[in-house]
Amino acid sequence: MSEGASGAGLWKDKAPPERAWKGRKGRSREMAAAEQDRAAGGRQHRTVDLGDGRYACASIYLKLLPKTRRIRAYLRWSDRGRSPAQYVGEVDHETREENLAQAWRMAMERGFLVQGVASEEPARKPASWASNSAVRAVMRGNKSRDTRPELALRSALHALGLRYRVGVRPLPAVRRTADLVFPRDKVAVFLDGCYWHGCDDHYRPARQNSEFWLAKITANQSRDRETDCLLQEAGWISIRVWEHEPPGIAAFQIAEVLKRKRAGT
Repeated sequence: MSEGASGAGLWKDKAPPERAWKGRKGRSREMAAAEQDRAAGGRQHRTVDLGDGRYACASIYLKLLPKTRRIRAYLRWSDRGRSPAQYVGEVDHETREENLAQAWRMAMERGFLVQGVASEEPARKPASWASNSAVRAVMRGNKSRDTRPELALRSALHALGLRYRVGVRPLPAVRRTADLVFPRDKVAVFLDGCYWHGCDDHYRPARQNSEFWLAKITANQSRDRETDCLLQEAGWISIRVWEHEPPGIAAFQIAEVLKRKRAGT
C-alpha cells in the first residue's frame, strides 16, 4: 500500500469497523456527492475520461472483504446506462472519510483521473466551471448520445432499409466507441461535432482559455486519427460524418460504402 498501516495487520484479529467503509444510512444523493467532493479535494478532481471526447464524474466505492478483513476501493462512474468500475487498491484507515481520501489520491497517482476538463454528474448540478456564457452553451449542447444530428442520421439510414448498432465499440479490446456500427460489414460511423473535432468550416477558437481548448481539440483530432488507423489495421472501414452534413446525403454515402463492401469491391 502507498499510505497508512497495513490493513491485514491493523485488523488481524477482527473485522474493520463499519465506520471505516460503510456509508451512513438514509443519506441523500446530494450528501453522498458532497462526501465524495470533500474526499477528492473538489468536484474538479473526480473526472474520468470515457473516450470520444466524453467525460464523467466518478465516485469511490469501498467494499469489505470479510474473509481477509481488507477494504478495497473501486472507482465507479456512469456511462450510457452502464456503471463501469476500476479497481484502485486497498485502503487501511479507521474512518470512511480517511479511506475515501486515500483512495482518491491513489486513483490520481495511478492515472485513472484527468484534470482541467468538465465531467457529467447526473446526481446534481454543480456550479458551472465555464468561463463565460458562450462556453456554457457549447457544453450544454455537448450531449454524449442521441443528439439531434445522430437521430436524423439514424432515421435517414433506417429509411434506406439499413440496420445498425448504436454506441458500441467496434473493437471490444479498444476503448473507442462509434456512433453507429455495422458489425457484419465491419463498418463504423463516427458523427463528429464541429466544435469538439475542429471542423474547418465551423470551428471558431475560444476567446478565453484558448490554449486549453486548442489542446483539447487537437487531442481529439489526434485520437480520431489513431482510431481510424486501429480500425483499418483490424480490417474495418471508418466513416466520419460532420454534424453539419445533411443526414440524407450522409446516409446515402454510407449506404454506398456498405454496398461496395458487400460486393467485395
